[in-house]
Amino acid sequence: MDAKFFPQTAELLRFLPEIILTIAGTLLLVLEGFKKDEDSRSVISTLAAISIGLAMYGTVVAYDNPGMAFSNMLVSDGFAAFFRLVVLGVGLLTVLCSTSYLEREKSNSGEFYVLLLFSLAGQCLMAAANELIMVFIGLEVSSIASYILAGYIRDDKRGNESSLKYFLLGSFATAFLLYGVAWVYGMTGSTNLQEIRVALDKGVPSMTMVSAAVGLMLVGFAFKISAAPFQVWAPDVYQGAPAPVSGFLSAGPKAVAFAVMIRVFQTAFGSLMPKLEPVLWVMALATMTIGNFAAMWQNNIKRMLGYSSIAHAGYVLVAVTSNSATGTAAAMFYLAAYGMMNYGAFAIVTHVAGKGEEHVTLDHMKGLSQRQPAVAALLTVFLLSLIGVPLTAGFFGKFYIFKSAIDSHMYWLTALGLLNSAVAAYYYLRVLVVMYMHESESTEPVEAIPGGLKITMWLTAAMTLVLGVFPGLVLDFATKFAVLNK
Repeated sequence: MDAKFFPQTAELLRFLPEIILTIAGTLLLVLEGFKKDEDSRSVISTLAAISIGLAMYGTVVAYDNPGMAFSNMLVSDGFAAFFRLVVLGVGLLTVLCSTSYLEREKSNSGEFYVLLLFSLAGQCLMAAANELIMVFIGLEVSSIASYILAGYIRDDKRGNESSLKYFLLGSFATAFLLYGVAWVYGMTGSTNLQEIRVALDKGVPSMTMVSAAVGLMLVGFAFKISAAPFQVWAPDVYQGAPAPVSGFLSAGPKAVAFAVMIRVFQTAFGSLMPKLEPVLWVMALATMTIGNFAAMWQNNIKRMLGYSSIAHAGYVLVAVTSNSATGTAAAMFYLAAYGMMNYGAFAIVTHVAGKGEEHVTLDHMKGLSQRQPAVAALLTVFLLSLIGVPLTAGFFGKFYIFKSAIDSHMYWLTALGLLNSAVAAYYYLRVLVVMYMHESESTEPVEAIPGGLKITMWLTAAMTLVLGVFPGLVLDFATKFAVLNK
């Protein structure tokens, strides 16, 4: 279409992924009303996967049409494209992983995929938001769908509890964020990120009030990334939610929350980053320490991965604290790599847990290498990557994060972060010991791995190794678009 006759065409193209996901979610919701048998419902999961694939194509189209859209409320740039692809990739893995899981739990309905598409639409909107109100709208769209997904298995009391906790605590955190946005508007007269930066450069009546507003917004962001001291919800929610949803929550929403946090702080509040550095420094250290030491005592694999997710949020916070282009690129690479290796681990848990997720403790992992050697080998890849062993994506992720910290002269934080990584090796290696050095106590026959779940396991393992050998495939792109405060 010619922009001369359709002047808004470019703006629509920059918003194309969200348009595709919203239309697809609405159509699938209508289609669900006409589909009753299991075969028909499997068609809906296929259509959901196709819709996410089209949204990925829409992301490429949006990237090829960079610029602002809708009165500068949205921005299409490489940074937005990167995180759109990350969350859409996690969403596609969730569809592949969830189909057989929902059939096993007798809960295979189209509403699950509709909620997933709407959650992804909100996350993509957050990645492209150039305005604090758009950040809030995207956050609410994503969060409301995520609250329901966490308790999707209605007869599971654990899921109901996790959904309720997630909703209540998330609502409080969102209120802090919105209150901070209101204060920023009151001080600067705008919620646009560039206009806020200009207003701060010119001077405002009270920088103390602005700093307090930024603190309130930081509370909202810290909850979404499960950073200390706002991390208490994560282990409970990850343990109670369906395993594919736990993997989704640990990778997609967390990645885009970091994206928004980086864009907002570097674009609008770059002048306040020196004041924020001590706060972020302490928050990063506390998040790593609490996550790693709490994970050491867990017997439930999902809960252990929940605390592990907190610790990894602390590593990414180290890169954010460095407040540099190198740190931003390192955070982008790490979030993409973490999405692959962590979702792969949750895919293994989805398979091993069995019906009703009754086999999720360390005892149930005993002798896994004897019963299912391929599954044990894949889990080994993911755990070694989470530790940060060379030739895995996790190694280069941590290497670039700590390099950015050293470049910013944060030597103590780097040293303490490396010590935390050593602590983390204990509880990851404990799983390997149980799998390979203990006899199996299970007498149940080995279940065949469903096709979608098998694709998820092998694909995430392959990406974990590929990024460990060729990190430049992602890092070069991340480095190109790491500077946001132009």
